[in-house]
Amino acid sequence: FAGGQPSHGALIAPNTAGSLGSFDVDKGFAMAFVVLMCLFLLAMMVRCAKLIVDPYSAIPTSTWEEEQIN
Repeated sequence: FAGGQPSHGALIAPNTAGSLGSFDVDKGFAMAFVVLMCLFLLAMMVRCAKLIVDPYSAIPTSTWEEEQIN
């Protein structure tokens, strides 16, 4: 502010009719990120619940079968 008057570079152009209306791109990216994080959290919860219910299903059978001793 020079002498109480805002500089011309500090002014923000008003929303014109040719723009996308009241859609805020930053808010859209933030909401998309939140939705993706919620989907990831839900997938991890399902995976962990399956692991808790049946922990041995995640282990290949070759690792817990008895080995042949010569």
